[in-house]
Amino acid sequence: SPYEGEGRGGGRFTRQQAVWNLPPTNPFLRDLFNEIAGPGLDERVAWLVDDLAYLLARADMAEVLKDFGKATKQEDPVVHFYETFLAAYDPQMRQRRGVYYTPEPVVSYIVRSLDHIVKTRFDRPLGLADTNTLILDPAAGTATFLYFVIQQIHETLMAMGQAGAWNDYVKKRLLPRVFGFELLMAPYAVAHMKLGILLQETGYDFTGDQRLGIYLTNSLEEAITQAETLGFARFITEEANAAAEVKRDKPIMVVLGNPPYSVSSANQGDHIEHLMERYKAAVRDEQNIQPLSDDYIKFIRFAHDRIERTGYGVIGMITNHSYLSGLIHRGMRGELMKSFDEIYVLNLHGDTRIGESAPDGGPDKNVFDIQQGVAISLFIKRQGEASLAPVKCADLWGLREGKYRYLLENDVSTTDWQELEPTPPYFFFVPKDFDLQSEYEQGWSISDIFSLSSTGVETGRDKYLISFKPDKVREVIKAIADPSTANYELAERYGIRDTSGWPVSRRREQILSEGFDEKRIVPVYYRPFDWRYTYFSSFLRRAHETVMTHMLRRNVAIVS
Repeated sequence: SPYEGEGRGGGRFTRQQAVWNLPPTNPFLRDLFNEIAGPGLDERVAWLVDDLAYLLARADMAEVLKDFGKATKQEDPVVHFYETFLAAYDPQMRQRRGVYYTPEPVVSYIVRSLDHIVKTRFDRPLGLADTNTLILDPAAGTATFLYFVIQQIHETLMAMGQAGAWNDYVKKRLLPRVFGFELLMAPYAVAHMKLGILLQETGYDFTGDQRLGIYLTNSLEEAITQAETLGFARFITEEANAAAEVKRDKPIMVVLGNPPYSVSSANQGDHIEHLMERYKAAVRDEQNIQPLSDDYIKFIRFAHDRIERTGYGVIGMITNHSYLSGLIHRGMRGELMKSFDEIYVLNLHGDTRIGESAPDGGPDKNVFDIQQGVAISLFIKRQGEASLAPVKCADLWGLREGKYRYLLENDVSTTDWQELEPTPPYFFFVPKDFDLQSEYEQGWSISDIFSLSSTGVETGRDKYLISFKPDKVREVIKAIADPSTANYELAERYGIRDTSGWPVSRRREQILSEGFDEKRIVPVYYRPFDWRYTYFSSFLRRAHETVMTHMLRRNVAIVS
């Protein structure tokens, strides 16, 4: 709690007192906590909650929080009591929702760059502290970005000698214009606590009832005010209603954050899919545009739309860097260049999937504990019609510690940018040498020579659906073909479960109706010189039967 001493209701910390310690800056959590842990709590679990409260009452929270929020890379206690917990408790949820704590040097670089851009491109000398500058993190997580935003604003005002005005400023000029959206309850609760503690440390008095603008909502769903409901659902509805105004009406000028990366996006609502049509229009003829459905691209599209509706502003995000050069992302890059006046891309590399190494041959490490490389992107839109934006890029190679040091010591104004000239149809956001393009284009296109093509087979669960021995595949498929095997058992035993791109329970119906077919266990060229076995049927995530069936008939194909 951001309140010092004992609970406001008096006495030591207990379940009954806990609700008093929740700040009025979060009415949702107060109402929710009162509902699930108040007087009506089921006695069968009340003893357990009381036991936890007894333990917490004896914890030395002053010692726990002594270094809370210090800008020391990844030492924020939030990592330990949220992200690390989730990694052990539900790693699939962590991966599916892209829950990865953003290193503080990355956040620092982005926030200080945005502050500089607001000052220099929009004639607002106070930068992020300007009282008309509305700020949103649409994937707030545990609010690391907003934490740094508030720190930056506080430093600006303190440098101006405005310490005495801070309390009034927070209530009237800060809380009404800084917003965050978060989908998961745990980081949402941590975000409120984290910002509450920061504001208390800066001297803010929590006597008012002004709430923090962190909302439990899905950024990618349309802003619709929902009808009044009863009970627990009422609290969710009230939160969604409050978030709807920010999504729909507020003139958001700064959008920042670290959106989740998940190519099998669970966000497939009509609103975001309609917005995504603009990025997909240029590649509709492609056979597989699945990479454009990654969550991080949908969040960029959300931010893009939000700034366009305001008419001006800036986006600062760290994301997967695949969109910088992916052929399937060319329409996305073209649309970004049409909408914005300036684009800056700091490629942090670190992609272990393609084995990136530094230009000098040394190791290249990721700033996150993930495989895909990442990049910081800054998109600036001034008022009026935008022309095709110039794109400037820079590369950061090497060890993680060196990258952290650079990010802490620099911002957009001190980065050594290289100007690119992205040209149609690809609009690459990375340096490319096109000197031999005309010679290359004299050749024939493989897609012109071969009228039928596809990507290869993708099982969705190689660990169990591809094997060196047919017996292992046979065992798994027979379990799938057995009506007594429940869907949840397949998930528990083999990790085979429904996803947005692989409706396991629906596709299983065909195997259940037809039964196991021994002839479908066939050799598969898993990698060059690597023959294994799989069960070739439409049950697989992507069987591509139109093309791959030809390979069972001893036909000839080219793999490129």
